[in-house]
Parts: sequence; structure tokens; C-alpha cells
Amino acid sequence: MTLRHLQGIGMTSQRTRDRMISRLIEQGITDERVLKVMQSTPRHIFVDEALASRAYEDTALPIGYNQTISQPYIVARMTELLLENKNSFNKVLEIGTGCGYQTAILANLVDEVYSVERILPLQKKAKSHTELLKLNNIRYSYSDGSWGWQDYAPYDGILVAAAPNQVPEALLQQLAVDGVMVIPVADPDDGQVLQRITRTENNFQVEQFDPVIFVPFLAGKE
Repeated sequence: MTLRHLQGIGMTSQRTRDRMISRLIEQGITDERVLKVMQSTPRHIFVDEALASRAYEDTALPIGYNQTISQPYIVARMTELLLENKNSFNKVLEIGTGCGYQTAILANLVDEVYSVERILPLQKKAKSHTELLKLNNIRYSYSDGSWGWQDYAPYDGILVAAAPNQVPEALLQQLAVDGVMVIPVADPDDGQVLQRITRTENNFQVEQFDPVIFVPFLAGKE
């Protein structure tokens, strides 16, 4: 991939990216760290070339294998919720690497990202995307996301990009005390709701935020 393609032209140019940032601000995203990273990250390289011209629209796009890249607002919102009450993160666990866009955003904001994906071809694509951006603080695991990644636990933050009916116990136990998890949770009556879970010394504090639409959280590997 050429430098020109990385930088983008036309509907993938920096000007188009800047318009996306203006829209995110209008939608209520205020964290300057998140806005700055999303402004500099070429989202168009994470989707198929045929969809590149739509990369900066505020919409989810297909990435194959019945998966999607989340709309920019949701990426910004989840990242902002994760970072909101902490100045720094050493280790963040991501469940659902997908195409690697959210992974890249996190890698620019925290010390280390540990990313788990259950669909091997997607993981391989994500690796190639983040390598293009020379992001060297990411480790990848091909595994069932409901298991988390015990080898490197506990984590200061966990971000989940698929919606379970209930939060997997393994993820709760791999969260450090004072750690934060951002996760969409499915409710049979109310649809999916974005939750932020903070671990305290004795229990877990749960906050409810936006209604969202994510792919379901599936067990096993493909």
C-alpha cells in the first residue's frame, strides 16, 4: 500500500476525515485524545476498497464473515467511556478485533492492547492493517472471546465489540480493581444497551448508556 493511499484522496482525504471529527463533536464527543487519534487514523484502509469512499460516513460497514466495522460515533463513544475516569491505561483487553480499526484507536491511547478474535481470516486482516500503521503495542489471540485472555490479566480496561445476553464471568474476573469495561449487553425487552462496568474492591458498579446495535456475542472459533 502506498503512502498516497494511506493518506487518502477525494472521499478518503484528510479533509473528509476532518468533517467526520466535526460531526463527532456535534454528536457530543468531547475527549480531545479520542478526537485527535480518530482524526489521524485512516479508517478507509480497514474496509474493502469498494467501500473506501464511505469509510468516514457515520455508518457501520460490512467487513465480511457477517461482521461489521462500527460507525465512527460508536467507536468514539466506547473509547471515550473507557478513558473517561482514568488518566492512563497500562493494559487493555479488546474482545472482537474485527478489521482492527478500534484496535488501532486503542493502541494510540494506551500502553498495551491485547485483542481477541474468533474468526481467523479477520484477525489476519487486522494484523496487516495495524502493521501498516506501525503499531507495535498490540498482541493478538485467535480464541473464544468469552474466555478473555487470562495469561495477561488483570486488565485496566476491557472493551467488547459484540453483544452477549449477559457479561461473561471470565471477563469480569480479568478486570483489575478500579478497572473499567465497556460492553454492549442484549436485553430481550429493551434491545442492546451500552454498559460501563467498574470493578471495586468488593463488587461491580454498572452504568447504562446509549442504545446500540452490535453483532451477537458468539462462542467458539471459526
